[in-house]
Amino acid sequence: MTVTEETAPASHYDRIGGASSVKAAVELFYDKVLADPELAGYFADVDMAGQRRHLALMLTVVLGGPNEYTGRGLAEAHQPLNIPAAHYAKVGEHLTATLTQLGVPSDTLAHVQTVLGQVQDQVVAAENRSGA
Repeated sequence: MTVTEETAPASHYDRIGGASSVKAAVELFYDKVLADPELAGYFADVDMAGQRRHLALMLTVVLGGPNEYTGRGLAEAHQPLNIPAAHYAKVGEHLTATLTQLGVPSDTLAHVQTVLGQVQDQVVAAENRSGA
């Protein structure tokens, strides 16, 4: 083991338990989203097994795990849905509640929330953004 390996901080992905923890978070997250009457309609005609796989791969990347995501970009996948900012916020609340429920450390939670803020304009429809 080199000095770099010994002193390199573990990624958020590794710290929360890797793939199995991400999968558990995605399952619980979609349980919450699909139970939310304001959000469930977005997934009425969606292959949820595929959707869960895509989110697990994306969340893995966000958390610093291996990048194996090959799906559409956020804007390409979400802009046609005309998502309002209020629904984006609700999804973020469900993700935060999920990660909190699973005991994700506060710094990891803060990192995910930062990324949610950074990608919001790729998901929320342009006419639905505040200040637009």
